Amino acid sequence: MGKRDNRVAYMNPIAMARWRGTTQSAGPTIQDYLNRPRPTWEEVKKQLENKKKGSKALAEFEEKMNENWKKELEKGREKLLSGNEGSSKRRERKKKKKKACRSWSSSSSSDSSSRSSDSEDEEKKQEKKKKKKKNRPCKSSEGLLLESESEHKESIKKRKKSKGETEKEKYPRNLSKKRKKAYSADQPGSSESSSESDYEGVVQAKKKRKCEDQEKAVAKVKKKKKEKKKKKQHKKHNKKKKKKSCSSHKTG
Repeated sequence: MGKRDNRVAYMNPIAMARWRGTTQSAGPTIQDYLNRPRPTWEEVKKQLENKKKGSKALAEFEEKMNENWKKELEKGREKLLSGNEGSSKRRERKKKKKKACRSWSSSSSSDSSSRSSDSEDEEKKQEKKKKKKKNRPCKSSEGLLLESESEHKESIKKRKKSKGETEKEKYPRNLSKKRKKAYSADQPGSSESSSESDYEGVVQAKKKRKCEDQEKAVAKVKKKKKEKKKKKQHKKHNKKKKKKSCSSHKTG
């Protein structure tokens, strides 16, 4: 199967136009444009003079516009003059208000100055008190501990004495003087010794607790270190095993 022939014959347009002949054009030609009627030099001069003179209607219109503009200017001037008078009155009113405010502020400032002087005196007194507190010698921690110990002992003694007095009232009054003397001689010494022994026992118990806590913390740290060492050794051992297994496979 061959290809279809789609070729078309070439036609020269210029040759075709000559073969058809001249055709009548609908519009004007170039010759008609060149042969158009033109004004003379005198007519052109007249037209220019008329343009310079201008029309009467335009002159009348401009005069009316100027008159209207003058009227508007006069109105604007009157408004400005009236506004200036009103502004002068407003300024006078503002000046009067400012004077009244100043007089009021001066009276209020005198009151506030008296109040501020009182407050300053109070502040100075407070500052003096603070300075006195700061200038006092700071007590050391040991001195505070000794004072707390002495206060504790005194409170224990007072309690023991109050108990002894209540017990004495319970006993009958017909007891002999010797028993009373022996009781009074034995009790204060025993109370002092018991209070001191109780306080020493409390201090020793606190010391023991601190020592035990410190020992526990040291033991925990040692355990952690041992566990880390074991882990490192285990890793090294595993690496050595892997190397040996790899070398045995290569030889095999």
